[in-house]
Amino acid sequence: MNTSAKDHAAAAGDDANAARHRSADELEAALAHIRESPDDSGVIRLIARRPVEDSREVLDEARISLTHGIEGDSWNQRGSSSSPDGGPHPNKQLTIMNARAAQAIIGPIERWPLAGDQIYADLHLAHGSLPAGTHLAVGEAVVEVAVEPHQGCAKFAARFGRDALRFVNTGEGRELRLRGINCRVIQPGTVRVGDAVSRL
Repeated sequence: MNTSAKDHAAAAGDDANAARHRSADELEAALAHIRESPDDSGVIRLIARRPVEDSREVLDEARISLTHGIEGDSWNQRGSSSSPDGGPHPNKQLTIMNARAAQAIIGPIERWPLAGDQIYADLHLAHGSLPAGTHLAVGEAVVEVAVEPHQGCAKFAARFGRDALRFVNTGEGRELRLRGINCRVIQPGTVRVGDAVSRL
């Protein structure tokens, strides 16, 4: 079943607390729980794709391909100034965000897709746990952790606050990769909510 993230956001918006920006103190208080994320194998909590800019679809399952990343996602239509030819960056086919970080920063799971990542997993993403080049089994697919950092931007700050941007881009948040990781696809396959994501 595919679900529009706009529908999820509208439902979450009924609670005024859902959309408020978390304070620096609240985010710091969440670090202990985030640090307890599983190291070697975790569970996929949510899958989303971006069919067009600023649009999200929440999926029960998705196909990960060598040429499209998450099929139906707009990655292959997004140019990058850091790619060799200015086209879609081959090492940024999909991104994975720590589910505990998403909960701390964003709030209810219905709002997580607003971050713009495709996979939200209960897995430790720190540099020490998943150095660049590490292979991860994501459902039936295999992806490689890219060296290129995944960092918060102006849109992230607008959606979740300046404190959230500092939280993910500096200090321990950066070391833990709380904004997430970029990946390129090594082996295609199907991924479903509830599947394992495991270090190989």
